[in-house]
Amino acid sequence: MRRITTFLILLLIVSNAIAQNKREIMDFEFEGVLLNGVLNIPEDNSPKGIVLIVHGSGQTNAVAQEWYKDVRESILKSGFATYMWDKMGCGNSGGTFNYNQPVQNSALEVIAAIHALKEKKIPGSDAIGLWGISRAGWINPIVINKYKDIKFWISVSGVDDKENFKYLLAQNLKINGHPQDSVKLIVDEWMKGTKISHSGGSFEEYQSATKNLAKNAFWLRFTNGGITQEGYYNYQPTFMKEELDEESGLQVYIEDFDSLLSGINCPVLAVFGENDMNVDWIKTKLLYENTLGQNTDLTIKSFPNCNHNLIQCETGGFYELQDNNLPNKRCGDFLDAMVEWLDKI
Repeated sequence: MRRITTFLILLLIVSNAIAQNKREIMDFEFEGVLLNGVLNIPEDNSPKGIVLIVHGSGQTNAVAQEWYKDVRESILKSGFATYMWDKMGCGNSGGTFNYNQPVQNSALEVIAAIHALKEKKIPGSDAIGLWGISRAGWINPIVINKYKDIKFWISVSGVDDKENFKYLLAQNLKINGHPQDSVKLIVDEWMKGTKISHSGGSFEEYQSATKNLAKNAFWLRFTNGGITQEGYYNYQPTFMKEELDEESGLQVYIEDFDSLLSGINCPVLAVFGENDMNVDWIKTKLLYENTLGQNTDLTIKSFPNCNHNLIQCETGGFYELQDNNLPNKRCGDFLDAMVEWLDKI
């Protein structure tokens, strides 16, 4: 059973405060709920545009904890304002958090934020750009397709059209010392469990097919103790409505994703960490080259010894930063590359 897609460890990077720039709290309404956001505008109050920061998977506390402070500071230095908000049920946003919020609905949420910026006549709202990491690699292309006036897109650790957990599981098992035959056994069990759940199979069938997976230390930590009967049946009805690719057995998040990407004509900067063990960055890079690269101004930058979050790393393992106390240090040229690219927009 699929438990988590591109779960993002949202790290707080040490950087200087954005005190020299204007900071405002700005809420907007989505589906009858007020979402709490923070707007940063360059000191001269004449931004070239506004860059929306679109989160990856998981809950957020972005406004209070000043997430992506170094990223936003770099964007501000390039003359653009930034707007970032907390998801439903997170931080000071209303509503209830839904881990399984469809990416299509998340895209509508982004568009609601754009409309709010324009209705309030926020400086720079006439030129909207998107910055997004991980799961946002599904969300932002939908936004660009539905809202035809997006000026550019910065994709960080982007995704292809399918569930990435198979890759994440296999790579992290290898990093944790599992031999190839053990990796194959555990990954195959995860695939079998996914298919059982999707086809309407019982929790007992799922348990019987995933005995080694259920005992695996990485799986237990990743799922906070494993899949419970209650959790299995709560999620199964939603999961059964979703599409699985027949050949790979993986969930398809966006049908005809190739065509969606091929239809994008705004400039795109795609950034990858070469030690990304969450998402198969090489696969995504090739997808971008074969779609975005044919129709738009595509720039691709990859950084060695960098993980899914563009943090310097040794292995790129999912829990490396917490377990080994590695410094929360951005990859050296990531921010500079982004500033250089934005300066040309």
